[in-house]
Amino acid sequence: MEYFLQQLINGLTLGSIYALIAIGYTMVYGIMGMINFAHGELYMIGAFVAVVTVVALNTIGNTVGVAAVPLVILAAFIFSIVVTSTYGFVMEKMAYRPLRNAPRIAPLISAIGVSVLLQNFVRMAQGARVKPLQPMVEGRITLMERADGFVVSLSYLQIVIVVLAVLLMLGLTLLIHKTRLGRAQRACEQDMKMALLLGIPVERIISITFMLGAALAAVAGVMVVLYYGVVDFYIGFLAGMKAFTAAVLGGIGSLPGAMIGGVLIGLIEAFWSAYVSAEYKDVASFCILILVLLLRPQGLLGKPEIDKV
Repeated sequence: MEYFLQQLINGLTLGSIYALIAIGYTMVYGIMGMINFAHGELYMIGAFVAVVTVVALNTIGNTVGVAAVPLVILAAFIFSIVVTSTYGFVMEKMAYRPLRNAPRIAPLISAIGVSVLLQNFVRMAQGARVKPLQPMVEGRITLMERADGFVVSLSYLQIVIVVLAVLLMLGLTLLIHKTRLGRAQRACEQDMKMALLLGIPVERIISITFMLGAALAAVAGVMVVLYYGVVDFYIGFLAGMKAFTAAVLGGIGSLPGAMIGGVLIGLIEAFWSAYVSAEYKDVASFCILILVLLLRPQGLLGKPEIDKV
C-alpha cells in the first residue's frame, strides 16, 4: 500500500507536466487541424533557458550577494516563458503560415523539419552533453512509514508542480470559456472562414494560440529541470511524443481530454516503472498510443470526425 501510494504521487507529478505539454498539442490541433510535432522542442528550449537563467543569476548572486532562490526560480519561469513564446510565434509565422492553404501533409513535414532544426540548433549552441542543475527546492513531508523503513513522502517541489499545473489549467479553461480571446479561438476552431468573415483576426488568434501553447510548454520545461535536475537537447522529442500520446488518449482537440490524458500517461508510466520495468517505461506510453488508435481513435473525450458530403 505504501509503495502504491508513493507511485501515485510520482505519477500525478509527472502527469501534471505531460498535461501542460499536451494542451499545446491539442490547442493547435483544435484550431488548425494539424499536429505540431515541433511542440516538444519548445518544452526542451524552455528547460534550457531555465538552466541558463539559473546559472547566470547564481553567478551574479555569488558576486554581489543578491540572489535568492525564489527570485531565481521566478526569473527562470519568466525568461523561459518569454523566450519560448517568441520561438512559438516565429515558428508559426515562418514554418506554418506560408503553408496555410497547402495540403495537410505539408505542415506536418514542416513540423518535423522544425523539430530537427531546433534540436540541432540547441545542440550546437549548448553542446551535446547533459546540463545538470543543483537541487533548488528541498524538503519533503513524510506521509507514512512502513515497518521495513520504506517512507512515503511528498516533496515540496511535487506540491508546487501539481498546484501550479492545476492553477494554469483552471486559468486556461477560464480564458477559453470566459474571455473575448477564448470566444475568438472557439470561433476559429468551428469555422475559420466564417470567423474571418465576421471580422475576427484569424491569423493573430492562431499566433496567440501558438504562443500560449509554447508558454505552457516552457512552464513544463522549467518544472522538469527543477524536478530531475538535468536536461539535454533530446528530451523534447520523447516528452513531446508522450504528450502527443496523452492528447490522443484524451481526445485530441479537447482541452479537458488533454489534461486527463496527461495525468493518465504520467500514472501509467510511474506504475509501469515500479511494477514492471523502469527500462521499458517508454514502451508503455507508445503501446497506449497504438491501442487508442486501434480501439478508440477519437480518444476518451473526443468526438468522431464526420466527413461531410
